[in-house]
Amino acid sequence: MTLPKNKPIVIGAGLAGVEAAWQLAERGIEVCLVEMKPVKFSPAHKSENFAELVCSNSLKALRTGSAAGMLKEEMKKLGSLTVECALMSAVPAGGALAVDRDRFSSLVTEKIKQNKNIEIVYGEVTEIPENDIVIIAAGPLVSENLAKEIEKICGGFLSFFDAAAPIVSGDSIDMENAFCQSRYDRGDESDYINCPMNKEEYELFYNELVNAERAELHTFEKKKNVYEGCMPIEIMASRGADTMRFGPLKPVGLRDPRTGHRPWAVLQLRKENLPGSAYNLVGFQTNLKFGEQKRVFSLIPALKNAEFLRYGVMHRNTFINSPGLLKSTYEMRERSGLFFAGQITGVEGYMESASSGILAGINAANKIQGKGEFVPSERTMIGALARYISNEEVENFQPMGANFGALPPLDEKVKDKKLRYELLAERGLKEYTREDE
Repeated sequence: MTLPKNKPIVIGAGLAGVEAAWQLAERGIEVCLVEMKPVKFSPAHKSENFAELVCSNSLKALRTGSAAGMLKEEMKKLGSLTVECALMSAVPAGGALAVDRDRFSSLVTEKIKQNKNIEIVYGEVTEIPENDIVIIAAGPLVSENLAKEIEKICGGFLSFFDAAAPIVSGDSIDMENAFCQSRYDRGDESDYINCPMNKEEYELFYNELVNAERAELHTFEKKKNVYEGCMPIEIMASRGADTMRFGPLKPVGLRDPRTGHRPWAVLQLRKENLPGSAYNLVGFQTNLKFGEQKRVFSLIPALKNAEFLRYGVMHRNTFINSPGLLKSTYEMRERSGLFFAGQITGVEGYMESASSGILAGINAANKIQGKGEFVPSERTMIGALARYISNEEVENFQPMGANFGALPPLDEKVKDKKLRYELLAERGLKEYTREDE
């Protein structure tokens, strides 16, 4: 594989990589985007398209008064490619932005291929190019060969385990034991299918789940370090009989129309595509053996005859020790022109990864065009995330997604949490302008 010497190189066409390449291209800069697929696939990826979503089809909350919604609004202001494509491929999901995965990836791929300033090269990068500008957005499942090269300049990796939830066929769900309703009545009531359990049904499910057989990890995954934000349901269950009832199976905000009461526990199913032919088990990331997934999850009454279109999987995600390596522009402190973007930097979540690609792309373009560095205010979500991954005072560095705790507090004390979040988002978006560049 031969790469051009006179162009910026973006390694990886995940959400961060396509955003970085897009920002450069939209500023009139010719860029080379290198993608390993379909020449070689990681353990978690199956599609040949760019920006493939693996763990979930949900891109979290859409409302501006949420941390995830605030982040998306900021990304839109910076011309985000992935937010645009997500809105075009959205499926009903209450207050969340969930997408048809295939349509989303296809849209992103199509737009990248149509951009005249983006050259696409397929193949595995085994050495970091010597070009003036290089953005490594190879993802948390970076190939072994490239990982070795990154380790040479970064001094090692940190890692955690990520997991994906199963998907079931829509017409195999027993609707006599389910009901449609969005939690807290957000969105259309058909956005989610709710699978209720009474106390006896839940206790049976819980006991079988904690004793179910788990899949054997690959050799390189033997050292377990489960990330809290994407925890396998069986590990969550092992922490206590009621842990799931305060997590993904919480019944709060739901009422079973058959009984008129709140169920003991509820599994929510979210549409994977617009026709509703496939549904994702929300919060049910798992590493159980496939046969055990079918046996145990079918104990939930609404899933007693469920047809599993995809079983859950677990794999290792890897990230660098960004606070000691990167500036808030995502550029390396000790190597000018070399940027990192995406989950490999320690931002957690699809949109968070994409936002880091936007910032890396803008700063790479600014460097080429002789402009100053651009980092949004610490009162913005993108700015807060950039400062978190580059803060040398952070101890026990762990991946972090968008959250209001990352922002400076309001000048005045506001007790009402919903109002406080809305004010934080309003404050950040008011001072967020393209002129900041």
